[in-house]
Amino acid sequence: MLLKALAGDFHIALIIFLFSISAHAEPCKVVSVADGDTLTVRCGGRPQEKIRIADIDAPERGQAYGNRSRESLAELCAGKEAKIERQGTDQYKRTIARVYCKINHFYQDASSEQLIKGMAWVYQDHSNDAALLSVEAHARANKIGLWADKEPVPPWEWRKTK
Repeated sequence: MLLKALAGDFHIALIIFLFSISAHAEPCKVVSVADGDTLTVRCGGRPQEKIRIADIDAPERGQAYGNRSRESLAELCAGKEAKIERQGTDQYKRTIARVYCKINHFYQDASSEQLIKGMAWVYQDHSNDAALLSVEAHARANKIGLWADKEPVPPWEWRKTK
């Protein structure tokens, strides 16, 4: 019963993401992927810009699933056109933004895709997006990606130990 409810919420979340690109999103090209939640883009003729993907926190390099998460984001976005919705900057002066990467004529939300594949957590200190939480819950319940581990360690906890 719970799984059916989660599946229903999951499908609703996907529909929301398909129609969530703002008219204010700026077209860019993804030039590199650093990890599962950070990439570099070039927008127009401006210098390259490091983007921290909003609302998610992916495993760090050296952490379980860190490389897989980076590979997942690279497969989704590397070398592709992307729309960027800037939301601010973080303490490292990276731009925080929602990122939508173009795949087969459609833009896919990088945050939700990483969560669907079990390659990130919702960054709950910075997001309370119900749709994203639903997508994470679906991956967790179905033991997708990092949720296949018995006790996955959130990156914010892992960083405290390093």
